[in-house]
Amino acid sequence: MQVRSVFQLHRTAVRLSLVHPKDKLAFLQSLTTGPSCLFKRFRTMNNDKEDTDTTATDVPMEDKKLSRSSETSQSSLTEPGLLPGETVVREGKAAIIFPSANEVFYNPVQEFNRDLTCAVITEFAREQLVQRGVRILVPDEKDRVLVELSEEKNGIKDHEATEQHEKPQKEEESTDKQFITASVGEKCEQGLRVLEGLAASGLRSVRFALEVPGLKSITANDYSAKAAALIARNAQHNNVSHILQASQKDASMVMYEARGKKDRYDVIDLDPYGSPSAFIDAAVQAVSEDGLLCITCTDMAVMAGNSGETCYSKYGSVSIKSKYCHEMALRIILHSLDQRAAVYQRYIEPLLSVSVDFYIRVFVRVKTGQVKVKNSASKQALVYSCVGCGAFHLQRMGKRTIQGNHMKYSAATGPPIGPNCEHCGQRFQLGGPMWAEPLHDHSFVRKVLGAVSGNPNRFGTSKRIEGILSMVTEELQDVPLYYVLDHLSSTVHCNTPPMLPFRSALMHAGYRVSFSHACKNAVKTDATAGVLWDIIRCWEKSNPVKRERLSETSPAHHILSTEPTLQACFEIREDANPQSRKRHLTRFQENPQANWGPKARAKAGGGISSELEDKRKQFQGKRKQLITDSSQLKDFPCKRFRKGTCTYGEKCCYSHELEGGASEQKMD
Repeated sequence: MQVRSVFQLHRTAVRLSLVHPKDKLAFLQSLTTGPSCLFKRFRTMNNDKEDTDTTATDVPMEDKKLSRSSETSQSSLTEPGLLPGETVVREGKAAIIFPSANEVFYNPVQEFNRDLTCAVITEFAREQLVQRGVRILVPDEKDRVLVELSEEKNGIKDHEATEQHEKPQKEEESTDKQFITASVGEKCEQGLRVLEGLAASGLRSVRFALEVPGLKSITANDYSAKAAALIARNAQHNNVSHILQASQKDASMVMYEARGKKDRYDVIDLDPYGSPSAFIDAAVQAVSEDGLLCITCTDMAVMAGNSGETCYSKYGSVSIKSKYCHEMALRIILHSLDQRAAVYQRYIEPLLSVSVDFYIRVFVRVKTGQVKVKNSASKQALVYSCVGCGAFHLQRMGKRTIQGNHMKYSAATGPPIGPNCEHCGQRFQLGGPMWAEPLHDHSFVRKVLGAVSGNPNRFGTSKRIEGILSMVTEELQDVPLYYVLDHLSSTVHCNTPPMLPFRSALMHAGYRVSFSHACKNAVKTDATAGVLWDIIRCWEKSNPVKRERLSETSPAHHILSTEPTLQACFEIREDANPQSRKRHLTRFQENPQANWGPKARAKAGGGISSELEDKRKQFQGKRKQLITDSSQLKDFPCKRFRKGTCTYGEKCCYSHELEGGASEQKMD
């Protein structure tokens, strides 16, 4: 029987080579769906291999321990429809066939991304379909209430929140008969049309079909013929072929062909390898009115300031190296989306923007309105960032003022700063333009948070979703970017103050302050940089540094030589500690596994590109060449001497030669 199956597989491969390329997808689908399906009869011949289990790793951690939440298991010999070497990965409710030789098809660290997307689309569908007379049913979901993280005062807030939600619930109960119900896995004729432009194995689309109710159709597209065939097999394997259709086209062409108002998609999800910039123009045209765009960027090296010129060529914005680079990356992609949408008289409304792990993810509504598009310029801003102390200032690109019932638009005035920083005397870097409006819609985020916290068993990463969304709801909406506490203290070379006393000092001074989900030690506040440095100066008086060791040209000397105009009070306030921190929610987790990060780029013919692995091996252990003799330091150039700030002269242990072989060497 084994020999016969091998012969049949060989004959099928010969037939496939004779098929026209355009008909290959249909031919492969017939192999998986026909009555004499070869793939269903052909069993894996590796009978000597035992079943093994692997576990998805992008899951919440508590007490610094990795908790395994979703089962990712390789297929057993009894799994139908598998070829030799293939495995089945289980995530959520989906069971996905993928070739183990091409690991790029599945990245377990991205499970959080997929869970969050399912949660957001579910709430988006709930809002949209109510207007169409459809009510969605989520398994195991109880009565939802909006989550309020603020502290209650004598129970008054809880009582008011209950009263606010009781009335809508009663109204919904009285109109139950007027609604059509939509469940997961069922096709809803009045439901949403979803496009996943870069689907790979189709895992995300299959999860949509099995976990998100109220969907009319899902188009899972990929340019690769192998990927498209795999998507069709996975749709059949999970019994969602009635909702999910595989497509083999260029993602941009799929979206350009859907620009007509009747052909647009309600939800478009783009999760590319690297930058989504090539697909943004098509995406903002192909999404329906008030539709949802879900965009992932994994080219964080470009967006975080390592290559500002490349960032400008892709997103129309210059990124700069800074402590707030991850939030700036979010604002850069939102700027790019809004800029491209404005070309077609459309504009965006961010619902949720998060920076997690090695990527950023944004969820935005897209609407049409010529009048609203005029506000676009005033929503963007340039950022001036000091290279010495890290102080930053924003410069809006446009100005708008309300005059009666009309809006007046004019050019912005500036710059807001002088040629040198008033605090440390150093120069400024110019970055942007970037999105300067709120990153999130807090009312929408609270709905998603309430649904996830009320149904914790729905997703494998529910605890981490709850922790991050809780931080998002606590962020100051009208304050772009943030400072980092340990960077402030290291600038003046003093001990880092504890977070709660520092936050309390800002609140005692009458300013607002919050954390940021993008950085653990972030200080997001409406206080100016001068106020922050005054607080640091007050802290330094009780934790003095050795002034004689500071260079007169250093930022620390400039900052500490000025007396504070504000007398900071470091007495801890009760409201300085946010609820997400009090409740010990999972906010920032450790790296979940070794070699953690984005997978290598796939080859055109399948398999994994060895370029990334070769680079890793090349630089393996380059920092382990220890220096045993201080005289060896003379082989390396002095960085402070290059900047003109070294005060040690000939006593410096590093080389002060700007030319010659010593200056050409680089520190490992």
